Amino acid sequence: MAELLGSLRYAKQRRWAQVYMRGLLLEGRRKSCQPMAGRLPDGDEQSLQQFVNQSPWAWTTMRAAIAHKMTAALGPGGAWIVDDTGFPKQGRHSVGVMRQYCPPLGKRANCQVGVSVSHATQQGAMPLDWRLYLPQEWLEDPARRAQAGIPAEAGFQTKWQLALEMIDELRAWGLSDPQVVVADASYGTVTEFRAALTERRLCYVVQIKSDLGVWTEPVRRMSAAPRAARQRGRPRGASYRDAPAPQSVRQVALALPARAWRTISWREGAKGKLTSRFAALRVQPSHGHWHNRPEQPLVWLLIEWPAGEPAPTKYWLSNLPAETPRRTLVRWAKSRWWIELNYREMKEHLGLDHFEGRGYAGWHHHFTLVMLAFAFLLAERLRRGKRGRCRLFPRSWAGCSACSPPGAESASCAASAFRHTHDNPSPVTHATI
Repeated sequence: MAELLGSLRYAKQRRWAQVYMRGLLLEGRRKSCQPMAGRLPDGDEQSLQQFVNQSPWAWTTMRAAIAHKMTAALGPGGAWIVDDTGFPKQGRHSVGVMRQYCPPLGKRANCQVGVSVSHATQQGAMPLDWRLYLPQEWLEDPARRAQAGIPAEAGFQTKWQLALEMIDELRAWGLSDPQVVVADASYGTVTEFRAALTERRLCYVVQIKSDLGVWTEPVRRMSAAPRAARQRGRPRGASYRDAPAPQSVRQVALALPARAWRTISWREGAKGKLTSRFAALRVQPSHGHWHNRPEQPLVWLLIEWPAGEPAPTKYWLSNLPAETPRRTLVRWAKSRWWIELNYREMKEHLGLDHFEGRGYAGWHHHFTLVMLAFAFLLAERLRRGKRGRCRLFPRSWAGCSACSPPGAESASCAASAFRHTHDNPSPVTHATI
């Protein structure tokens, strides 16, 4: 805490940050200000509310410190994983809330959506940055903007644009580039997102939808349209329109011979090794070909078709080099499981989705403090994990058995300290934690 809360200017801010952190880390069902203040001997609801919702401290400075410390702790290389999650809400006054697709519910619902970029290695994964997705109707309503404290410079950005902004911010903080950027189909299907990563000289392995069009043979713009084509009213000059019709990646997958598929295992699961069938081939995306846009470079198309399934289930594109082994593509494509695990742990045990404030600054403050609490637990696992198998959360906490990755080293030896503190809430013990 002393190291990472150093960005807070005032002693009073650092004090209430400590109190808020203990509230997040100690056992308790609800991690909003009122119940946390009731559980802590030095808790004060009004002071916690003021610290989180009104106090003008810069969350980006603290996040940069967390990012530098935790990327160093997790080791070099690894992936930056782009993802988003939803936070169901009642009413219409919480900043950014509207009826939209909510990933945890798998349907449209009244919710907020947060976009994150996380750093993941074989040691674990850590969220490095967050952005709140602001729907256009919020930004076009001056009264709602003023009430929620949305900055004047905040304009509408799609989720993939928010992800790129965070990637640029992480690089501006001086973090080393990852080996790959990983994202699901809501980001990977967007041609502009993939092109922006390529322009930044970042490698990616991103999931795509089954209807994305590709050519299995390189197609280049023809030097001139044939005379017969011009007579039929087609424009003069270079054109793609006489090229072979592209196919969807699903069509490509179904046409592959049996020898194209290989069974690959990528990690240990709860019931043994996770294994499936994969095919990989070089393709050229065809987006924009009918509008005569520049041709796109060759990339990897990775396809998963589990045994027993009637059709392929998942597809990825990657701009990794042509000599990249198929097993490496699979390993990166399947690395997103860390983020689903992190979301679940932060929501169930650290109150990520328990924030009850309505303001823009309060949302980012709460998420930053949850990141800090998670960083503490992950650092404890990395520091003590080799000395014994412990859990990220105490066994007494409901649901914790479903949250620890199978076969992983312990995530915290602070479990006994948590229990002791909960049973004996002395100021000295609290300060120690």
